Amino acid sequence: MSIDDAQWNKGLKTFDAVYGPGSSEMTLPYRDSSFNQEIVGNQFANLWASEVFSMREKRLLVLGATAMLGRPDLVEIQMNGALINGEFTDEELDFLPHFVLFYAGAGNTTALFRGIEAAKARRKERAAAK
Repeated sequence: MSIDDAQWNKGLKTFDAVYGPGSSEMTLPYRDSSFNQEIVGNQFANLWASEVFSMREKRLLVLGATAMLGRPDLVEIQMNGALINGEFTDEELDFLPHFVLFYAGAGNTTALFRGIEAAKARRKERAAAK
């Protein structure tokens, strides 16, 4: 698989919009990888860039799926992007684990909670560094 520069650049731009400025730099060493081309050229250039759902709505879908994995590290990555973009209020962040609890179970929701709290702590660190 090989994607053209326009598709690649659109994916990188969207990647930065999802996760924050400069985040796409981690993909650059893997430009020739077919796996990475699928992620950047399709997942980001097509799906995340699509206007069918807003960025926030896509983020909520991903957070729901990620909560089911019980991976606070992946939740934190999503939440960092969401906080950089101002997608959620503190009230909404506090509400998310309560709502998901009944669908994902206590263990997975604890991971969601931990990921959210870690992202909030990073937001606080970024603000203090300014």
